Amino acid sequence: MTMTGLDKWYAYLKSHDRAALWDLLHPDAVFESPVVHTPQRGRDITFKYLSSAEKVLGGPGFAYVGEWRSDTGAVLEFENEIDGIRINGVDIITFGGDGRITHFRVMVRPLKAVNLLHRLMGEQLARQAADAGPARMQPLP
Repeated sequence: MTMTGLDKWYAYLKSHDRAALWDLLHPDAVFESPVVHTPQRGRDITFKYLSSAEKVLGGPGFAYVGEWRSDTGAVLEFENEIDGIRINGVDIITFGGDGRITHFRVMVRPLKAVNLLHRLMGEQLARQAADAGPARMQPLP
């Protein structure tokens, strides 16, 4: 039995295996965020954002509470609470014919949650950049 792209996404969230996330991303993947004004293009930057988001949002309170599928993608509604702020949002994921993620869009509400995630994601991305030093951000073998 082969795993679908969505199955692989759920497996990544469970395992936190950065190599699995890297393999799941199409080289031309696009990431869109509620706090970044332009789409972020390419596997490298999409990987950075998604692995950071998993660290920021993926704690013990994170849960997908709704799922809507199509032949080419899914909309996954999520909830979490961080620093007393209830976060509600959706991940809109599009998969290519090879099952890899080609487009990942995040939408979040309420405004307090957007502001909180903006700050926390900025801090996490800065930590990643400091940890990587001059080397490119890529998964560990």
